[in-house]
Amino acid sequence: MTDISELDLQNLRHLIGGYTTTHCKMTAYASQATDPGIKQFFQKSAQSAMQSKQQLMQFLQ
Repeated sequence: MTDISELDLQNLRHLIGGYTTTHCKMTAYASQATDPGIKQFFQKSAQSAMQSKQQLMQFLQ
């Protein structure tokens, strides 16, 4: 892995934290939704946030 700067590391931490928060909120919204279409929208959004988080985590390996 190429060395990353401290600023890049802070930015990654910030983005990863944001995606974690988004995943948690979308999962909570999906669990409360009664409309199947809305529920599916939130579930897909939660999944997308988790995938984005995992892609960013690869920069830290």
